[in-house]
Amino acid sequence: MALQKEIIAKLGVAPTINVDQEIERRVNFMKEYVKQAGATGLLIAISGGVDSAVAVGLCKRATDELTQETGKDYMTLGVFQPYGEQEDIHHSYAVAEAFQLKHKVETNIAEAVDEIALETEYAFKAIDINRHISRGGKGNVKARTRMVVQYALAFDLNLLVVGTDHASEALTGFFTKWGDGAVDITPLSSLNKRQIRQLAKHLGVPAEIVDKAPTAGLWQGQTDESELGVTYDDNSDYLEGKEIDPKAKELLEKYYLRTEHKRLPIPGI
Repeated sequence: MALQKEIIAKLGVAPTINVDQEIERRVNFMKEYVKQAGATGLLIAISGGVDSAVAVGLCKRATDELTQETGKDYMTLGVFQPYGEQEDIHHSYAVAEAFQLKHKVETNIAEAVDEIALETEYAFKAIDINRHISRGGKGNVKARTRMVVQYALAFDLNLLVVGTDHASEALTGFFTKWGDGAVDITPLSSLNKRQIRQLAKHLGVPAEIVDKAPTAGLWQGQTDESELGVTYDDNSDYLEGKEIDPKAKELLEKYYLRTEHKRLPIPGI
């Protein structure tokens, strides 16, 4: 139990939440950060999953309130980033519609990712290794390429890039460091997956997205739970301090200890 308590404290997860208070707290957090940074709004990549959907709802509320309070125009820019044909991209557009996003763009990363993969394979050949880039390696390239495009847009538009990082992902290290883990602000970071779904229902995220099987979109048919071998129910229970199946607990703690480097800043000496 000692390690479980330590992890919960580090990730800042509460056993229960007041949804209204959490929404207000996170919206205010973003508003203050935008003003402090002198930014003109927020950029959020919309994957079609529940995490980014909740982030969109919070971002839109924050920039709408800033516009009302200051008389200046603040924007939330929604970015759709398919790799080629994305089977569920209609979910991304449904989120944008649900929150009446005025500003949205689609940037397809397929050509850029494929070129990077090809150059990587040329590099392998140069050191006498004849192989293709691995499936996981290409998945990481997708995550980092998406961030390159987001920051290209954010730099010229003076926006802050919003991440969807949350405690359930941090627990298992299930993110690409300096890929989807490289952002300006993370309004969901102390919530577990169950709590994010609670916010989603309250904010008005479409039901089909709230209940959708989470995926990082690394390859066709990939889901988080099948990749990790543990359910988000067990993950959320663990972060709420509950007792869970010993095998699930052991697996979660192994993931946490093995991926500590992902949660740390770049070390120096």
